[in-house]
Amino acid sequence: MTQLSENWQLHGIRVAITHPSKLYWPDNDLTKGDMLHYYRSMAPVMLPYFHNRPVTLRIFPRGIHDFSYYRRDLPEDAPDWLRYVDYRTETDPHVIQLPLVDDAAGLIWLANKASIEFHLWSAREPNLEEPDMVIFDLDPGEKATFSEALEAALRVHQALKDFGLRGFPKTSGVRGMHVYMPLASGYTFDAVRTWVKNVAEQLAAADPDLIAVAHGATHRGARVTIDYIQNSIGHNTAAPYTLRALAGAPVSTPLSWEEVEEGHIRPSDFTLSTVPKRVSGVGDLFLPILVEKQHLP
Repeated sequence: MTQLSENWQLHGIRVAITHPSKLYWPDNDLTKGDMLHYYRSMAPVMLPYFHNRPVTLRIFPRGIHDFSYYRRDLPEDAPDWLRYVDYRTETDPHVIQLPLVDDAAGLIWLANKASIEFHLWSAREPNLEEPDMVIFDLDPGEKATFSEALEAALRVHQALKDFGLRGFPKTSGVRGMHVYMPLASGYTFDAVRTWVKNVAEQLAAADPDLIAVAHGATHRGARVTIDYIQNSIGHNTAAPYTLRALAGAPVSTPLSWEEVEEGHIRPSDFTLSTVPKRVSGVGDLFLPILVEKQHLP
């Protein structure tokens, strides 16, 4: 008999879990319940990255093979304890309530709304116009390989080292790579975006067969595109340890630079089943981005 609902107690908050037996990854026999148990087990690792950071949801009501949509505003039926921040753009006076995830209850409540993927802003409330993270988003074209995405990440790594800076790599969970650079306060999105574009142009000039700079679509051709536009207010990037709605239930996973240099890893190595064991063994490799604060040269 299919179980329709159950209740979880999370830090004193009762969260209703609905349809846990629904297949979300049918080719892998993975259910909504499997997804929720993953997020519950990983909440202590994930939550520091969510703190005061607006979250954008990618929702798949019928699993990964059906329709999906992005949601950046707070669901209308959100409980009173789920925090949010009011936000409006310069061109639209309408106020948007952006959800904030403070605890496992919030993470699970939103995941139970069929949010398989969580994407985060690169700024925190109350300074949403001031990024605290520089992001190099490396998107391989359809003719490029993941090995080339790793090589492009190494080029970014070396460029940052030349500036005396540290970057931290993670898989996107799809085919690409992200390199995060924690940033001190006081910078605008315009300044960060311009700097990332300049670095990208230098790397593309040095190796035009490997690296391109974003101009329109970023997943085309045989090169790895550096999408500097991700460093814009309101844009968001796959959260550390978020699941992705692809076969095998891959996870956006922090890496060591040694793993990137060796070049043997593949996105399919890091999944709902393997990542909790990996974190138990090697720890959270992304932790330094929470404490290091660097200045743009």
